[in-house]
Amino acid sequence: MLLNIAGVDYEGGFLERERKEIVRIISLNNEATLRITHAILTRRRAGHPFYLLFTSSLASMYPMPLKATYAASKRFLLDFSVALREELKDQGVQVLALCPGGLATTKEALSGIAAQGFMGDLTTNPLEQVATKTISRLLSRSGVYVPGTFNQILNFCGKLLPRRWVAAAIYQRWNKAQQQWNPAQISTHTQA
Repeated sequence: MLLNIAGVDYEGGFLERERKEIVRIISLNNEATLRITHAILTRRRAGHPFYLLFTSSLASMYPMPLKATYAASKRFLLDFSVALREELKDQGVQVLALCPGGLATTKEALSGIAAQGFMGDLTTNPLEQVATKTISRLLSRSGVYVPGTFNQILNFCGKLLPRRWVAAAIYQRWNKAQQQWNPAQISTHTQA
């Protein structure tokens, strides 16, 4: 079993970030994940079941102003997971893309969730519950898992509306949240 759970994000708009921060998002969220996955899959014992988890994000479902690089990196993981699942299904490899909303993994993540107010509370699920259900879904051969009823509704509704409208609504939400705290004071935080 391989659980790809590492991820990084820097809060704030694209032009507010240093280039090295933007590159680090892609390097960790995508490049490192691909390297580890390829290394493990090429060395696994053939004929034995293997379980592979990619931690994407609810952010992967939408264009996200003020989190553009992060959301795009997580979209890559979502699409890669779905494609790899199909490619390796006859080889005994089960692939799951986990797409959680907020996860209270660090003090910085908690600050970000709190700054979002009611919406932050609605889109955040208990870490232990997400972990338990994720392993259950991985073992039961699900392909994509979005924890939380509200997050599933958001995901569904986001597919019905034009992406431009979704991006505008997300911009309003994140712009308001980022005014509640200073993203420059938050160096990094690991999240899904």
